Amino acid sequence: MRTYHFSITAGSALLAAGLTLIGCSRSGNDSGSGDAASENPGQPTYTIGVIAKSSANPVFMAARTGAEAAGARLSDELGVRVDVQWKTPPQEDAQLQAQYVEQLVASGIDGIAISVTDANVLNATLASAVDKGVIVVTFDSDAPESGRMAYYGVDDTAAGAEVMNQLATVLGGEGTVAVLTGNPAAVNLSNRVRGVQQAAAGHEGITIKDVYNFTPETATEAAAKMAQVQTANPDITGWALVGGWPLYTDNALDGIYTNAKVVSMDPLPLPLEYVKSGQVQVLVGQPYFGWGEKSVEMIVDKLHFDRSPESELVYATFDIVTPENVDAFGENWKAWLGED
Repeated sequence: MRTYHFSITAGSALLAAGLTLIGCSRSGNDSGSGDAASENPGQPTYTIGVIAKSSANPVFMAARTGAEAAGARLSDELGVRVDVQWKTPPQEDAQLQAQYVEQLVASGIDGIAISVTDANVLNATLASAVDKGVIVVTFDSDAPESGRMAYYGVDDTAAGAEVMNQLATVLGGEGTVAVLTGNPAAVNLSNRVRGVQQAAAGHEGITIKDVYNFTPETATEAAAKMAQVQTANPDITGWALVGGWPLYTDNALDGIYTNAKVVSMDPLPLPLEYVKSGQVQVLVGQPYFGWGEKSVEMIVDKLHFDRSPESELVYATFDIVTPENVDAFGENWKAWLGED
């Protein structure tokens, strides 16, 4: 099966032009970008719903910016009106996502881009939308049995392997590594853990101490788990975090960073501060802006040109954030969160 690979750095290059078209003001969960397009009644109009997991999460705020920027840019480039409608729960809620899908379909939506909280809950609803002619693309979290046209995001197994390979490098190829993950039932996290383990097997001097799960997936629970494990196992010299949970609060690595190197997923604004302070060595990034941008692009490509991706799995490359580029990467968040 062929896959596409995109880097979010490409999305960043398009950001300035897109933001000048969409502006920065937003209100409510149902706002769209259609007003940014020309109101010529003779133009084709494509209405696309974007459903992320939670509206307050910075990664999905970036995805929203990407979706709206793509909608405005494509409106201008193609001479059409691309109306992006944001329909996202305040907190993760698969049932509410399903309700939003049904509402969008009833309104006559042309396409839906969705980060799936629980595929078991969403599969039937998304399949019904597809049966009604709606183009569905998933991003970040997939529902491969839903009939969706494509998925855009990272290969989670490859993401876990990248975390481990980066950690092995900063450890000089030797060390005892603890792996931190969240909900053991989450497929994407399980795949990342598998990637860590597979990559570790390729480093002779690296030993995996264990995989440590915690729930609920909060910064407090994650930091407490790391502290407990490090205290009980002072031989741990490295931590592979398949999600950045403990780094979403202050002072999470006290008593840890002096004894162990840390490599984590997700260079969000707070985790970037840990890199700047030297407590985290590397962060591995996902295509947050690109989740929205590429999803809208693929849907419009299908609606306007009847072109489907060559593969149903469209994989993005990773952004690797280190002390050398942490300040430059942080500038992205100002634009993605509308702070520019």
